Amino acid sequence: MSKWARNPPSEARVKLVLGVVVACILLVLIEKFIGWPEFLTLEPQRRNPVKF
Repeated sequence: MSKWARNPPSEARVKLVLGVVVACILLVLIEKFIGWPEFLTLEPQRRNPVKF
């Protein structure tokens, strides 16, 4: 914080950091209320075998 007080970041850097924070919050809210698509998961879900 003392480094930022002596040499504050540029307006563009502040906007970048705020944009990243907003994007992260948006992703969390989408996952919480809508759910995460299965095709984006890293571990595939087990499927029931087809019975004939």
